[in-house]
Order: sequence, then C-alpha cells, then structure tokens
Amino acid sequence: MKLIYTCYGGAHSSPVAAAIHLGWLPADRTPRPEEILALPRYDRTTPDDMGVPELMGRDEFGHEVYVLGRGPAKEVVERAVGSGFGLAGGERTQLLFVSTLECVNLPMRIGGFTSRVLGWTGIGRPLVIWGTRCAFNDLVAVVQKTKRFLREQGGPERS
Repeated sequence: MKLIYTCYGGAHSSPVAAAIHLGWLPADRTPRPEEILALPRYDRTTPDDMGVPELMGRDEFGHEVYVLGRGPAKEVVERAVGSGFGLAGGERTQLLFVSTLECVNLPMRIGGFTSRVLGWTGIGRPLVIWGTRCAFNDLVAVVQKTKRFLREQGGPERS
C-alpha cells in the first residue's frame, strides 16, 4: 500500500502527519518547535513541488508513506496521480489518499501563506509552527484512524 498524506501545499499538515505515522514525532506529546522545523519539507516547499508525491519513508508494516500538496484541485490531482500510477503498472487500489486539511487552523493558514507565498518566513514560520502545535492532537487522531484502517484492511503489506 502507498499511503499519501495530502494537504493544500504539502508543506505543513501533511509532512507532520507523515512524521507521526513514521514515528519521527511522538504521538503522546506536542513536539517542540525545533522538532517540527527539522522535518523534511516542513515550510520548505516550492510551487514546483505541487502535485508531486514525495516519499517520506516506510512504516513498520512496509507501507510507503508519501506527502502531496494538491492545491485547490483535490480531485484532479488525486485522479492524475492515480492515473500515472496505473500507467506505470500499479493498481489504483494500492493508493490511499488521506487529507489532513481538516486539521489546518487559521494560524496555519495565515502563517503558511505568509511564509510560503509571500516569502516572509520571519513572520510566517513562527505562526505556522504555533498553529501546527495547536493542531497536533488532531493530526495524531488522523494518523491513528489511518493506521486502524490499514490494520483492518489486512495488516502488513506482503510484497
């Protein structure tokens, strides 16, 4: 199974969810700002990263965990990624898209826009990190729900 955590830009909520899923961030406490900022992709994406899944790692069951920024075109990007996967010989049923947008709060939106779009990282980055820390428990819940689903679908990947 290829698990793809998605959000608008692929820079904040989806990398944090992937990090929780992979055990890079603790699920039992809110991480420190420096732990969040040390994550690959966190507040570092560019417009060229939009729509391109990036492999973050494999979980304990062998599932590949990706991050994807999909902008405002959720269905189109997910359909395109799924079609490309199919053209490359994969089975669409082996992709699981998990949106983290439901966890994104106002400080994350404002901070992300200020940092990524305007390039004002000195203002936006502290705000988006604060918002991420506030949303952390919600992100943990999304990951836990996803892992439960994966276990119910047959457990570890057998490939």
